[in-house]
Amino acid sequence: MKSLFALIRHGAYHQLVGVPSALQPFPLTAEGVRVVQKEAELFKQWLNDEKFGVSPDVISSTSLRAWQTAQIYCDVLKYDFSTAPVITQTPGLCERSVGAVANLTVEQIEQIVIDDPRLTPLPEGWKSDSRFCLPFDGAESLIQAGERVATTLVDNARDGLIHLHFGHGASFRHAAFHKNVIKMSDIKKLSMHYGHPIVFERSEQEVTKIFGDWKVRNTSSDLD
Repeated sequence: MKSLFALIRHGAYHQLVGVPSALQPFPLTAEGVRVVQKEAELFKQWLNDEKFGVSPDVISSTSLRAWQTAQIYCDVLKYDFSTAPVITQTPGLCERSVGAVANLTVEQIEQIVIDDPRLTPLPEGWKSDSRFCLPFDGAESLIQAGERVATTLVDNARDGLIHLHFGHGASFRHAAFHKNVIKMSDIKKLSMHYGHPIVFERSEQEVTKIFGDWKVRNTSSDLD
């Protein structure tokens, strides 16, 4: 049996300006809902054309935007699941946490570091540095977040069904690195389209992409 899994980034949401996406609790925008529905319909057509089934065990991060994206997919694909789908939410699929400074602006975070005599100023480009971890309780680096996501993925079920995972662009890309799907040098070059599934097939030797496309990034600021 094939081992199949899909990574699906949430849709556009009501994001605070200048704030690392982290754990923002806001819902999808109306346009975000529309795009996710369109992507889910296109995915459904591919599933039907290729005669693939979908596992009813759907996994989402605990972020509202990811859960809403999963709900839309469950509605659109309701006849493609082997049984009625159940969404399980887990922090294992969440985006990189910046810990105690979650949901503050970049400027606020940098000023806090400047004002703390125990700390040195943050390096330029810290927000997109895969290995940099902020010096605050609960913070993790992007590469650490990717490792956490990689261990959460259901990528060895070998039941012939596609296992859906709904989460976030940066942590999914870093998880893909940990799964040897992309190289470290690819992480800053690639992003993920809103609501667009990337489907992989795992064999004994390798992981192969069989549906979906990465987004080529224009800037290093597109982290989530």
